[in-house]
Amino acid sequence: MYYRLLLDFNTLENGLIALTSEQSHYLKKVVRLKSRDRFIALNGQGKAWLAEIIDNSAYLLEAINETSELPVQVNLMVAIPKNGFDDIVRAATELGVYRIIPLLTERGLVNPSPQKIDRWRKIAREAVEQSERQIIPIIEEPQPFLAILNRGANPQTTCYIGVTRRTVAPLLSQLHTSTEITMAIGPEGGWTEAEIEQAIAADFLPVSLGKRILRTITAPLVALAIINAYLDS
Repeated sequence: MYYRLLLDFNTLENGLIALTSEQSHYLKKVVRLKSRDRFIALNGQGKAWLAEIIDNSAYLLEAINETSELPVQVNLMVAIPKNGFDDIVRAATELGVYRIIPLLTERGLVNPSPQKIDRWRKIAREAVEQSERQIIPIIEEPQPFLAILNRGANPQTTCYIGVTRRTVAPLLSQLHTSTEITMAIGPEGGWTEAEIEQAIAADFLPVSLGKRILRTITAPLVALAIINAYLDS
């Protein structure tokens, strides 16, 4: 089993990619690889190569045809909780999400600093390497949910909004073949009625994630697990 590492392919020259000091330290001191030892180099956009260490560079040997990505693009819109968004990003990446859109909602007023957003992007990169994915999820800047609805959805995207205390169908029963899926998860205090109604007007289908009330940290992972189970079946 080879170790996997995301590299900066912008430095590629004559088959060599320069390793950062942090990457070189990780491979040589943490993983204990030596010169000419091999590992898998990832470009974060779906491609992988077998590579070997030469000094402080990686030499690309051959492309690897592999994929552990979901067959469709899955986007996660999720209200930012006071704590725990690191865990959402990490687990959502492991579950194959393509894009994460942190939401500003009427009952969730957390507006993270640029440093936190950078941290989330770093966590996503680390989770890609750990989970043997090939694509780094896009972590967008936080956006107001209603502003997203006002822009309208891609007609090729099937959109769902998780709701509670309403008689709606389970998510699993509403999934169908689509080129892109978007799942919206609300804040701890729940969506407002106005948010739900505007989402429905924007062609979001209200769905249930089960009989129990889930925390904002738990709900997106349940939704993504259901979507994974459907796509893998």
